[in-house]
Amino acid sequence: MSCFDNIDKARTPAHVAVIMDGNGRWAAKRGNSRIFGHEQGVEAVRNTIKAAAKAGVKFLTLYAFSTENWNRPRFEVEALMSLLVNVVKSEADELDKNNVRLKIIGDLNSLPKKVKRETESIVEKLSENTGLTVLMALSYSSKWEIINAVKSIATDVKKGKILPDDISQELFDNYLSTANIPDPELMIRTSGERRLSNFLLWQLAYAELYFTPKLWPDFTEEDFYEAICNFQNRERRFGMTSEQLKKTN
Repeated sequence: MSCFDNIDKARTPAHVAVIMDGNGRWAAKRGNSRIFGHEQGVEAVRNTIKAAAKAGVKFLTLYAFSTENWNRPRFEVEALMSLLVNVVKSEADELDKNNVRLKIIGDLNSLPKKVKRETESIVEKLSENTGLTVLMALSYSSKWEIINAVKSIATDVKKGKILPDDISQELFDNYLSTANIPDPELMIRTSGERRLSNFLLWQLAYAELYFTPKLWPDFTEEDFYEAICNFQNRERRFGMTSEQLKKTN
């Protein structure tokens, strides 16, 4: 039996975030280049998008390329950028067919012009879709995002648009890349690593963390469903006790 059969759609997390890790190690185990691993990881992206939509997830954030990844060897970065453009273009029609909306978060101005142009074109093409929203984190880091939000708030305070006393968690949310999107309730990381790697640090404050030893190219729809089932079997207390939760339910 698939874990999908045990999923309670009424308790499916509205937003799931994924750190897609392990492409390079997967390729190395097979005597291939890291780029080969990234290419094979595309199928796992397809599987995850399909599984998220089927499970009733509303928002899916995929950590595709961090600001730290710019420090990788130049040939790998260039190959990744080329792969990104090709994947976004080749998958656009299928995403559109499945009513998927795409949003890009991160420092888009740091992307090569062709990558920025192509991704923005696909985002526009899918903008009217009303199903699953896929957020692709490109040239993204949470520290960059938070600093950028602080700068924007400081500018608006200086202009008199807001007062210092107006600053709250809710207002701060509106200055982030994920404004008007609920915080992730579940974060999945593949490859066995157990860290957040500068990913959605503000938004993941109360997320449930799920780590799997599976390397990203091996991640399947069933693996995603297992993560959802694991999430639904956890008690989420948000600082309260189990007894308090029972009284509020």
